[in-house]
Amino acid sequence: MTAAPDLSFLDHPALLPAFVEENRPRATGAGLDPHEYTRVTAALPSLLGWPEACRAAGLRHLAAADQATAEGRRRTAGEAYRTAARWFHFAALLPHPDRAAAARAATEADEAMRSALARLEPAAERIEGGSFAGWLRRPAGDGRAPVVVVVPGMDSGKEEFHAVAEALLARGTAVFAMDGPGQGVLAATSTPDPDYHRVVGRVIDALAARDGVDATRVGVIGLSLGGYYAAVTAAHEPRVRATAVVSGPYRLDWDALVPFVTATLTQRCGGPEAARAFADRIDLTGLAPAITGPLLVVEGGEDRIPGVTTAESLARHAPDATLLHVPHGNHLLGNALVDWLPATADWLTTRLAAQ
Repeated sequence: MTAAPDLSFLDHPALLPAFVEENRPRATGAGLDPHEYTRVTAALPSLLGWPEACRAAGLRHLAAADQATAEGRRRTAGEAYRTAARWFHFAALLPHPDRAAAARAATEADEAMRSALARLEPAAERIEGGSFAGWLRRPAGDGRAPVVVVVPGMDSGKEEFHAVAEALLARGTAVFAMDGPGQGVLAATSTPDPDYHRVVGRVIDALAARDGVDATRVGVIGLSLGGYYAAVTAAHEPRVRATAVVSGPYRLDWDALVPFVTATLTQRCGGPEAARAFADRIDLTGLAPAITGPLLVVEGGEDRIPGVTTAESLARHAPDATLLHVPHGNHLLGNALVDWLPATADWLTTRLAAQ
């Protein structure tokens, strides 16, 4: 029987306000209204109530979307479904004792995003493989566009990074926002895979068969743990021509990680031994020199997670790396989008266009 992580810290009264404030930029960066975020989180007795509160917000937007659909208000319905998807995603991110509820919320996020894209972007294409699921979105125009794969992190998923996708689409680049092993809609049926480059390789194979996509010009942007996944992909996958790492780890030290991280990894990896073994694999020391293609490392000066060596070390050791340091940025830099996202989208699209 798989050992369950100790989740008693979730009921600690001091953790709730700290967690709410720490995740506020993440929520607003993902497109949630800051005032609604305050209302949803203000009445929480402890973090144990987080999933239910976020899911309730998602259900409210889902009901509004269904009503707008019934009344023929297609765009309003699509926007409400998209907001519902974001709230359902946030309901699933906490390492909570009720894993069945987390799996349900991830499925609801996936289904709400499907409904949103059906109304807002009917040309969006669902692509699935044995180890990934995601949405291919193409920019306006009839040509073959380069494509950027958006890789989520430890507890994130394809429903979170809308701003990244929109910035790339606006610059003429196709986007594939994905869930991989242990992420999003796949979290309940798979475990995280440190050899993520194999997953992205299968994604690129699938993208090569799609119209309107130039799979000879592929970029990858990874966020948080997805930054490690993006870096390891850049080291192993020659079809990747440009890589951006946002708030990614260079190395993890299991014994120094905070309970939130170890509990999340323990749940998603299937037990403490598997989680520790996974964390031990997250180390770019030997791989950094093999990332010979263009690499952009985006770091926030206020991103300090115990047990995590940030990717600034990667910028020093990869041959063709550029560091974009935002002094006031926190983890994922949701509090500083204007300071890094336009520049990062420009950097990726420029390098892919030059290939």
